[in-house]
Amino acid sequence: MRLRFQAVLLIVIGAGVLRVSLFSDIGLRYVKEGMQPYLAASGIALCALGLLGARRDGLPFRARRQGSDASHRDPAPVHGHDHTRGPGVAWLLLPPALVLLLNAPPALGSYTAARDNPQLVAEYESFETLPARGPVPLSLTEFIARVQQEEQQSLKGRTVVVQGFVTPGEDGDWELSRLLISCCAADAQSLAVTVHGAAAPPADTWVRVVGTWHPHGTLGTTSAALALDAVAVDRIPEPPLPYVDRPPAAG
Repeated sequence: MRLRFQAVLLIVIGAGVLRVSLFSDIGLRYVKEGMQPYLAASGIALCALGLLGARRDGLPFRARRQGSDASHRDPAPVHGHDHTRGPGVAWLLLPPALVLLLNAPPALGSYTAARDNPQLVAEYESFETLPARGPVPLSLTEFIARVQQEEQQSLKGRTVVVQGFVTPGEDGDWELSRLLISCCAADAQSLAVTVHGAAAPPADTWVRVVGTWHPHGTLGTTSAALALDAVAVDRIPEPPLPYVDRPPAAG
């Protein structure tokens, strides 16, 4: 691959990274929100390097040289090495760059969640007092923590509102899932709550579930079932931050 094509490749890769990080929120499918500025900076750097290389190589038009063009010849390789070419394997970077530029892959979903062992949430030091009445909006993380850790068992008999995406299970069961990341999608870990009493929507559908804790095991201990008896299941749009487990809006 000649050097001028290396410059074009850098520009394409940089443009793909910028498209998902600077000009849209698509990059949040792959990295945490705090990493997005670094992703954008990488895209800018790649584009800048590509433009510098293109200028050096006279793109898009070759710079006219003094003397006859016919008499110009590329320098012969030195010691059998052609320094006007780069490693051919670099072309393998082109397909993923074009994918980012033209049709970026979706966020991780049920395929990943179904093949991961659900994670235990961190120990909560304390829990805020729940509203005295009405459905309680909770993140999936807090619901799991309250079910298994809260000695006061404040969720007993309470209606909660949680949201996530659908992961099909066995025998018609399904789970409400979220994927949590520390840095990027490569370290994703799943949280899952089994939903009873409602038909399973299609896999990867984002839903808001209104329901009560499914009474199995002992609420407030690790034997408590991570499950809900659904009262209502409503489809919702995929949130801009698919890996950030924030309390959903009740309604």
